[in-house]
Amino acid sequence: MPFHIIALILFAALLHASWNALLRGGADRLWSMTVMCVAVALASVAIALLLAPPAKASWMYAVLSAVLHVGYNLFLVRSYRAGDLGQTYPITRGSSPLLITIAASAFAGERVGASALLGIALVAGGIISLAFNGRKLAVPSLPYALGAGCFIAAYSVVDGVGVRLSGAPMAYTVWMCALWGVLMPVVYIGLRGTGSLFTMRPGFVTAFVGGLVSLLAYGIVIYAMSGAPMGAVSALRETSVLFAALIGYFFLGETLTVRKMLACAVIAAGTIIIG
Repeated sequence: MPFHIIALILFAALLHASWNALLRGGADRLWSMTVMCVAVALASVAIALLLAPPAKASWMYAVLSAVLHVGYNLFLVRSYRAGDLGQTYPITRGSSPLLITIAASAFAGERVGASALLGIALVAGGIISLAFNGRKLAVPSLPYALGAGCFIAAYSVVDGVGVRLSGAPMAYTVWMCALWGVLMPVVYIGLRGTGSLFTMRPGFVTAFVGGLVSLLAYGIVIYAMSGAPMGAVSALRETSVLFAALIGYFFLGETLTVRKMLACAVIAAGTIIIG
């Protein structure tokens, strides 16, 4: 994998951890997530109008990915009700790389070498170990965190196939994100009605900016998947838990233990092997 692709993915990992920290720190996380999606939709439509549309063969994948993203959003919001960023985030992100590699092999015909598989296993194992509190997992949020991880694996493979059929990675990304950004407010209105969504509250600007950051982060990942193995890209992206651990420690008052530091070393080793 070229160095510039690795650097871009690591930058996307930092951006991803940052917007998750913004979401975790919010009082009403479903509202914050929906505002983020509105920002994603507005920015995506503005960019999409400047680009030629992606190939017709990719539209089915864009729609499916948008639906899967909404499912991911709902599970992620629910998981943060009962778990810290340093516990829930690693479970969510750590469960996806191996699932993506298996699915990419089964549905996209990808074959990953032994060294890359070792790297992916190290990254996934290190990330999951970060989710431990002593010798116990953060059980209250575990089902939702694992569910969110399954959604990540599903939409990553769908987008990996879709972007390769699109002939235009950026156009595919913005149209998919526009669909996702429209669907999430529809789901929110169905759950809570229109009044609470369009009421201006403290944290609106933060959530809106977080949405723009999330769009940039995922756009980088989709660009990387257009020419690099899905499993390897996903594993590098999941190093965002390193940034999440540091953000949780410095800004959210969470602990940074020896266990977490060792897990970070394992993740770093896996990243080097993949690269």
